[in-house]
Amino acid sequence: MPVKRASAKRKSRDVFGHLGKRDKTALRAGLYARVSTNDQQTLPMQLRALREYAARRGWTTTMQVKEVGSGAAQRKMREQLIDAARRREIDVVLVWRLDRWGRSVTDLLVTLTELEHLGVGFVSLTEALDLTTPAGRAMAALLAVFAEFEREILRERVRAGLDHARQNGKRLGRPLTAALHADQIRKLRRSGLSKSQIARQLNIGRTSVRRILSSKKS
Repeated sequence: MPVKRASAKRKSRDVFGHLGKRDKTALRAGLYARVSTNDQQTLPMQLRALREYAARRGWTTTMQVKEVGSGAAQRKMREQLIDAARRREIDVVLVWRLDRWGRSVTDLLVTLTELEHLGVGFVSLTEALDLTTPAGRAMAALLAVFAEFEREILRERVRAGLDHARQNGKRLGRPLTAALHADQIRKLRRSGLSKSQIARQLNIGRTSVRRILSSKKS
């Protein structure tokens, strides 16, 4: 009686649910390390940990990006890594920690969504977030919820600030234009004040004063 042989299954390199095209070679990893201006000594540690992780996964490190900056400033070097993903030069992005990559939950979600559409994986070592796995992709769905929560909090703060300003008698919206001072400007001009003096007295620009006076001679 013939014995059925189990068919050999080819190892899948499934990234974000898409079968990788480089199934016979190692995935190409792009490493991103970012530190604040006052914490540059941790940069080598981040890169070393990222390289070691990529080696354990059998990935080839093809790009390393280092960025130094404080606060939520634009991460210009990060864009180089995203551009490489757009050019299909890397298959997975490795970061040390999520806050090293994203400026906010919303920014994090936007960039991860783009990587997903490109079929590029994303791994954050500190949070053990691996979006090349089904569990990691489920976590990414939660990030969308948190991003919407963050946007709603910001909207509530804006509304509360506007309400508080109205209650305190502050005028909202665009400031009054110089045109509303037209009659007063002409009156002051007839009284002998110069255009510069009128502008200072009414706290408007001299250009506005000249424009109004030239539109209708006093």
